[in-house]
Amino acid sequence: MPTPLFEIPLIRIDGSAASLTDYAGSVLLIVNVASKCGLTPQYEGLESLYRTYRERGFAVLGFPANDFKGQEPGSDAEISAFCRSVYGVEFPMFAKIEVTGEHTHPLYKALLEAQPHAEGDSAKDPQADTIDEVHWNFEKFLVDRSGSVVRRFVPDIKPEDRAVVGAIEAALGD
Repeated sequence: MPTPLFEIPLIRIDGSAASLTDYAGSVLLIVNVASKCGLTPQYEGLESLYRTYRERGFAVLGFPANDFKGQEPGSDAEISAFCRSVYGVEFPMFAKIEVTGEHTHPLYKALLEAQPHAEGDSAKDPQADTIDEVHWNFEKFLVDRSGSVVRRFVPDIKPEDRAVVGAIEAALGD
């Protein structure tokens, strides 16, 4: 039986221990991020979503990954400094992990098992909605208040897209 999402050990970008239990009862948008990607400006939209909905029990959780063409080469400290100084990121960030391949982090294994198909077209991969692996940086997994992965969006769907915003609002449901 797969490990429940909330029990998977995580490490915050500052090196402290964490788990999704810290966000129990919240709606989460879990995103694998990278600092040197053409999609990196999505940090702005992610931060905007976080600021708009955090008072209603919503959080964006950023997981840096260097899995795609080495687009996240920095250390956790460098990534954190970049995100804060360039994009004003305040949403929770975690230590760099792997989201593809043999060493995929247990969180991403669980996310992919729960939601193997991504929604939307992708310029990187026209078959994206039929492949059960992370496609690129900035793929988005929406987790409801009970910890169920309810939606998954391909990287090219921007955080401010109506599909993402509508799914967040529906998951918040208040």
